[in-house]
Amino acid sequence: MTATEPTETTGTATAGTAESTAVRTPAEAMAAARDHLLGLQSPEGWWKGELQTNVTMDAEDLLMREFLGIRTAEDTREAARWIRSQQAPDGTWANFHDGPPDLSTTVEAYVALRLAGDEPDAPHMRRAAAFVRGEGGIPATRVFTRFWLAMFGQWPWERLPALPPEMVFLPHWFPLNVYDFACWARQTIVPLTVVAAKRPVRPLPFELEELRSGRVVRRRRGAVPGWDEAFAALDRVLRGYERRPLRGLRKAALRRAAEWIIARQEPDGSWGGIQPPWVYSLLALHLLGHGLDHPVVRRGLEGLERFTVRDEKGRRLEACQSPVWDTVLAMNALVDAGLPAGHQALEAAAEWVVGEEVQGPGDWSVRRPDLPPGGWAFEFDNDYYPDTDDTAEVVLALSRVDHPKAEPAIERGVRWMAGMVSRDGGFGAFDADNTRALCRRLPFCDFGEVIDPPSADVTAHVVEALSLRGMADSTLVKRAVVWLLKAQEDDGSWFGRWGANHVYGTGSVVPALIAAGVRPEKPAIRRAVRWLERHQRDDGGWGEDLRSYRDPEWVGHGVSTASQTAWALLALLAAGERGPAVERGVRWLVEHQRPDGTWDEDHFTGTGFPGDFYINYHLYRLVFPLSALGRYVKEIGS
Repeated sequence: MTATEPTETTGTATAGTAESTAVRTPAEAMAAARDHLLGLQSPEGWWKGELQTNVTMDAEDLLMREFLGIRTAEDTREAARWIRSQQAPDGTWANFHDGPPDLSTTVEAYVALRLAGDEPDAPHMRRAAAFVRGEGGIPATRVFTRFWLAMFGQWPWERLPALPPEMVFLPHWFPLNVYDFACWARQTIVPLTVVAAKRPVRPLPFELEELRSGRVVRRRRGAVPGWDEAFAALDRVLRGYERRPLRGLRKAALRRAAEWIIARQEPDGSWGGIQPPWVYSLLALHLLGHGLDHPVVRRGLEGLERFTVRDEKGRRLEACQSPVWDTVLAMNALVDAGLPAGHQALEAAAEWVVGEEVQGPGDWSVRRPDLPPGGWAFEFDNDYYPDTDDTAEVVLALSRVDHPKAEPAIERGVRWMAGMVSRDGGFGAFDADNTRALCRRLPFCDFGEVIDPPSADVTAHVVEALSLRGMADSTLVKRAVVWLLKAQEDDGSWFGRWGANHVYGTGSVVPALIAAGVRPEKPAIRRAVRWLERHQRDDGGWGEDLRSYRDPEWVGHGVSTASQTAWALLALLAAGERGPAVERGVRWLVEHQRPDGTWDEDHFTGTGFPGDFYINYHLYRLVFPLSALGRYVKEIGS
């Protein structure tokens, strides 16, 4: 094993043992966590923890404001303070806490700091620039970074992949139409086609020669002979068309793109409640002549304030907000911890959640036009994109509380969720049968997942919810169970699409299979238990580094965290385990609990795009340990 490979001591500790918590029993630790969580509830009934990502959100926010001419000295100063605070000693920026340097993130952070007035000869800037040059410089960055640089004259537009707005006219049955892409990708691609067609250049007050390198490094995902050549040829054809587009068709395409964008703005001013389409939609509309005082643009800019966090570390932007997800996870945790179904906190939460039901059609209707609406989204405002994962957790939460409006909403949610099954029996998050892998091969798709195929964790949550509703014997659930059994890895774990990683996948699937009637002694469950036991760390906890998405050596290895330890415990408890692994895991949670009842967790355990974009859900460190302790105390005692 080399020095760069994972070991049991790699990384930094996330929490110390507090003397005041060492004497707590599991029941006392559960009570402390429960009380802390209750204290975080909003007056409206919801919970929301910060959703922390990497500094590209903040860098791109400053770049957008520079492009629109609205960047203020105060916003710049505070954002720069946050960006500097996240820089590693070697001058780089990573995509997650304690992660490896990332070239594109470092370039974007560097440019943002140049906007803030940091001189290139400052030590922290020299270190960053040296890393960038050593990795191949600007030419080696991802396409999205070079799009930003092209808007400021630091990269030639003609050296970017073609992205014609005419693609909005492709019919739904035609390959590579916008609905072949996942919802987050299509919402980004449509406005980006406008930006690419307009090719704006608004020079920066400085050049970036110090980031250029004579050495060209190309980083493409695994080559697919034949297809890569075909898409390269298609890109050449489209570039030729870009030089002389059909004037009438181009004008109509830009008008259609604008209509598509405007139609999907949410009441809070966002697009899909997430940063990339939000930023690019504002840029696109601005380039199409919508002034800063236009209602759509004004609402979009004002809405960003709601996603802005300001504290002693500076100003930072949340890439998204997760109130529905956080609230139903909190509800389930509190019920696990023994809170009665009629408790006022649960009643208030249920009232708010019921009011968040999405009752109209959205982009999902393209593939399921006859399916009546009913489901829940992740965010405060996202009526076009409910998802099966949130809906499953809502069904679980509302089914466990007393609320007069809950049952009709649950029934609609179950009907919608069941109707979103894909042909293979599994469930994706936002769309059904969003599986056209060719989308990944397009030259501009070099960052993040762009399709939404069924995943083990989402399918598991749906199975668990439907089983709770008495549907375990239905053909729908049985097919989903078969899908999950086929998806089990050779080592006994399951891949985690939306959480880190195999610990999350396994922690999601095992309870779902048990809920669906798979007996604990069945081979699939036994193999999963053995995998979890093999990967328990010497300190009694579980942790899996996000590098496991790219490097198999990291699978199941990493610094112990509260959320991942809880996921493992939830699986083991569901499987009927009551032995040393469970006891050691519970002891880790008790010993690492803070005096205030929560846990420290600097490491990111949420996933946006496997291998590329990650999330630290600040409430994960509380809700999942509370659920695990609650189920342990209920089954085993204090």
